[in-house]
Amino acid sequence: MAFTQIAAVLDQLLHWEEGTAEPLLELPPDSDLGDAAFPCFTLAKSLRKAPQQIAADLAEQFVLEGVTASADGPYLNFRLDRSAYAASLLQQAEALPQFGTGETIVIDLSSPNIAKPFGVGHLRSTVIGAALYRMYAEAGERPISVNHLGDWGTQFGKQITAYKRWGSQEKLEASPIRESLDLYVRFHDEAANDPSLETEARSWFRKLEEGDEEAQQLWRYFVEVSLAEFNRMYERLGVTFDKVLGESFYNDKMGAVVEELRECGLLEESDGAQVVRLDEEDMPPCLILKSDGTTIYPTRDLATALYRHDVLGADKLLYVVGAEQSLHFRQVFAVLRKMDREWAANCQHIPFGLMKFEGKKMSTRRGKVVFLEEVLDEAVSRAAVIIEQKNPQLQDRSAVAEAIGIGAIIFGDLKNNRIGEIDFSLEEAVQFEGETGPYVQYTYARACSVRRKAMVESNTAVSVSHENLAAYTWDEASWELLKRLGDYENELQRGLRRQEPSVLARYALDIAKLFNRFYHHNKVLTDAAHERTVRLELTRLSALRLSRVLGLLGIRTPEEI
Repeated sequence: MAFTQIAAVLDQLLHWEEGTAEPLLELPPDSDLGDAAFPCFTLAKSLRKAPQQIAADLAEQFVLEGVTASADGPYLNFRLDRSAYAASLLQQAEALPQFGTGETIVIDLSSPNIAKPFGVGHLRSTVIGAALYRMYAEAGERPISVNHLGDWGTQFGKQITAYKRWGSQEKLEASPIRESLDLYVRFHDEAANDPSLETEARSWFRKLEEGDEEAQQLWRYFVEVSLAEFNRMYERLGVTFDKVLGESFYNDKMGAVVEELRECGLLEESDGAQVVRLDEEDMPPCLILKSDGTTIYPTRDLATALYRHDVLGADKLLYVVGAEQSLHFRQVFAVLRKMDREWAANCQHIPFGLMKFEGKKMSTRRGKVVFLEEVLDEAVSRAAVIIEQKNPQLQDRSAVAEAIGIGAIIFGDLKNNRIGEIDFSLEEAVQFEGETGPYVQYTYARACSVRRKAMVESNTAVSVSHENLAAYTWDEASWELLKRLGDYENELQRGLRRQEPSVLARYALDIAKLFNRFYHHNKVLTDAAHERTVRLELTRLSALRLSRVLGLLGIRTPEEI
């Protein structure tokens, strides 16, 4: 609220359209400089003055009750009267976002391959996509989460071939996913010396596409056992889907796409295959039909995009898929544009970097997979050991350990910029100190503990009167915490603008650090009534904000650890 008022005065002084200055306001690197800063570098050319002079001139002209403006080199710094603005900042700290427009946004996330293990490599798409889904819902949009299962394609020809050659029904029933992986790995090992296996695999996939009974039966079995395995992982991660539509769902929808491309004169033959040329986009041709007449990923993704827009009513289509697929999505979106689908401009690939585990890249073909379930179990086990040391009398220790362990894994991913490569360290992620999920969860539990000691219900606001605020001395720790609590809507907007859950993870870390600083500098349950009241309200708002933000990231918040 205060910063909106500051920006409004700047808009008037600079003869700008309303709302122009607010996004340009910054937090000074040091709180001694003030509560907000306005950089004047970009004004130098239009005003034909040095940035330092512009800052000095604006400081002289700036008038707003309760705000002092001063120039510091090329920056115009603002300092708020703490007593005057405390009430509005407290109100802002509890406010919920109100900037959404109700857009329908289909988010493609997770999308593991059937008959393959749910490994650590699947984690990123799952938790990044689920966080974006919750963030959009929080903003007031209408997100639809879709799990686009990899349940079709030539890999099933390979899987069926391997099972027919070396498979055991007994082994498959005992451990369906691990046995499927072993067969898949053996296929690629054997195919390196026996090219006929690839031919046999293509034959089995063609049979599958043509409805061969044996091929269909084996395929359905692989799908069923895989879904059961995946759903166990999703339940532990707290991830749900509005739609689970595998690639096979679009089998009867691709013919219309191919026919439209042909009617529009977009299909061309290339070495026996059918392609759409994208020379004008400086991209290689987009393959639509292979030389043997079978479909390929772009064909399916075109049908998928059309279904999501035309049937699900999407205003935007987001694809949370690894960065290695960037060219594929650029090609698909380009073909949609050539098909005169104007809404292709609202299709966006949300790429993310590779996740390594202790420096090693995962590869299903080589069998180098770290099963996510094993990682989650280990994280929960380590959390249980730490909880036993910290609070051996804690009730529901197993449930708390599950929340801490799973939260450590999710936060360990989401605190990173999504496009960067991650070398995941389980030992680091489960620590209760540093930039970790358990640190933030423990901070939330600490705030809840303070409120329990004050015998205040966790969802009950403390009545803070104007007299309490007027009498309170706003030390730096209290003031910096209060200001940051009010940044929630701005941080959510920034996170969605950049499609970056890490923005909210970093915000949660900031709140946790500022609350712990406030907690160590101030006695919350003091005998002075006005101080106790204000500090308890800051404690409540901190817990409320941490719970809300961690919830958007998919992390549970036990009230006692």
